[in-house]
Amino acid sequence: MPRPLSVQLYSVRDQLAADRAGTLGRLAEMGYGAVEAFDVTADAKGLRRVLDDLGLAVSGAHVMPLLAGPPGPVLDGVAALGTPLAIVPAGFPHEDFTSYERLGRVADRLNSLARDAEGHGLRLGYHNHWWEIEPRIASHGGRHAIEVLAELLDPAVFLEIDTYWAAVGGADVPALLDRLGPRVEAVHLKDGPGTKDDPNVAVGGGTMPVPEVLAAAPTAWRVVEFDACAGDLLGELAASRTYVSALETA
Repeated sequence: MPRPLSVQLYSVRDQLAADRAGTLGRLAEMGYGAVEAFDVTADAKGLRRVLDDLGLAVSGAHVMPLLAGPPGPVLDGVAALGTPLAIVPAGFPHEDFTSYERLGRVADRLNSLARDAEGHGLRLGYHNHWWEIEPRIASHGGRHAIEVLAELLDPAVFLEIDTYWAAVGGADVPALLDRLGPRVEAVHLKDGPGTKDDPNVAVGGGTMPVPEVLAAAPTAWRVVEFDACAGDLLGELAASRTYVSALETA
């Protein structure tokens, strides 16, 4: 396995609010070697200390507030966590991914933020949901909007492909990852019935072609995430870790 398996902390947001150290300890006990943060403005230094004590790395950090206010405090929080990857996880209107002209405006904003990130010693990335995948841009070969956006972004801006949302948006995910190639710095691994509204299940327990996804992005960070879970969340996270790790070592 090229990098330790990570977990997006948004998955355990309720558990973290109740017992941060205990929840992170449970993730470490499961065998996760890294986490991806989602709230970098709330005690980033304190979180880093807990993670250091547990031997957990930080694979990246989601920076939703970056689009809403001054970038400095948000980027300072990412730097305090010890990761170079600051990832915008949405925040643009869905309609901005329906035409080449609108995609150009999205790219301009992200490219500007990438320059801010570079000033903090960080790299900027963008994370998709279904609405960057479902639209196809007729003027550019009918390709998924995320592919056209990638061509408009500065080469320094990377992508974190949420593989489940890409499938929900209608993509052949392994083929999409192949086409995007080294622009993909990280992938979100999640599973489920392949619908927009139903909860996730353990990775390997739903409709996703996980082995093919992993093979198509061999050097990317693997980040397990649950948007929602109808069962035992911590048990499903443990099962996800076991499944993905077995594939990596097979």
